[in-house]
Amino acid sequence: MIEKSLVTAIVEDWLTEKEYFLVDVTISPDNKIVVEIDHAEGVWIEDCVELSRHIESKLNREEADYELEVGSAGIGQPFKVLQQYYNHIGEEVEVLTKDGRKLAGVLKDADEDKFIVGVQKKTKIEGSKRPRVVEEDEAFIYDQIKYTKYLISFK
Repeated sequence: MIEKSLVTAIVEDWLTEKEYFLVDVTISPDNKIVVEIDHAEGVWIEDCVELSRHIESKLNREEADYELEVGSAGIGQPFKVLQQYYNHIGEEVEVLTKDGRKLAGVLKDADEDKFIVGVQKKTKIEGSKRPRVVEEDEAFIYDQIKYTKYLISFK
């Protein structure tokens, strides 16, 4: 079986001095290799082809036969790496917490420990007859959530 660490090292070699970043490498028991990359401005098919050829040039089919798939991280898929949070600051995201709360808002900030989402909430303001919609920042620690993903909007 082909080792994930070997494929990861081959991909990291190709990524050197490129603005792409590795999202994930998975290898099934029958040697189906799936490599996901991403870029702040999207992924070009030509670059996926180039990376695929680079990987194939480093692996020997005589030693282990494999199936290779190289592509971009899906736009509606949950974030897997911190760089995806950085790339989507200022954009709408959906968060599902481990306690079952689902909310949407603007991703305001992210670092290695937490991320902050500005969420619209109805709040009763003192002296006002009706609740008003105000934006409140909610901070999340990564292990508090099931997923965060880019919210596709057709407004």
